[in-house]
Amino acid sequence: MNKNPKDTRANIMDAAQALILDHGFGGTTVGSIIELAGVSKGAFFHHFSSKAELGKELVQRYADEDAEHLEQTLLKAEGLSDDPLQQFLIFVNLFKQEIESLEEPFPGCLFASYLQQSELFDHNILDIIRESLLLWRTRVLDKLKKIEQKHPSRREVDLESLADMLMVIFEGSFVLSQSLNENKVIARQLSNYHTYLQLLYSSSN
Repeated sequence: MNKNPKDTRANIMDAAQALILDHGFGGTTVGSIIELAGVSKGAFFHHFSSKAELGKELVQRYADEDAEHLEQTLLKAEGLSDDPLQQFLIFVNLFKQEIESLEEPFPGCLFASYLQQSELFDHNILDIIRESLLLWRTRVLDKLKKIEQKHPSRREVDLESLADMLMVIFEGSFVLSQSLNENKVIARQLSNYHTYLQLLYSSSN
């Protein structure tokens, strides 16, 4: 029975992503991708004209999935409370619970892996990453502005910086989690962020 071409394509991309997270884009060869994916060289080049094309398709898929995850988690949090502060606290907790359920350390961030070797990529690929990170800033900042309107913070705070802090926590914790081989690092840092938000807006609770 012939394999579904979509399955083959996804299998190649999954193998490439795993290898890039472990070895970087520069350290990942077409041969190693073919071997891990269990496909022929012809199958690889049927779906991707080059490793560079695969790299672009891979980061676009990652960005699309990341955006979908962000929006679905926001939507879920918003469905559990009418209050913007509680919505955002729930939002952070949902990510914390997701990370806590992992049995192994989080595999890492493809964006970070690409940016570590940014000289290997053209501006189109780097723009995909930039737009994805700006989406997080925009969506989180929008939520923080709504919180500030209803629950003025106890201290003057740069809301854009507070929004970026969530992404900084994710990216920094990915590195620490992998370095120490500890899968609870990210969850602990998210818990700290959650506590900070509660303290910042505690006067309104």
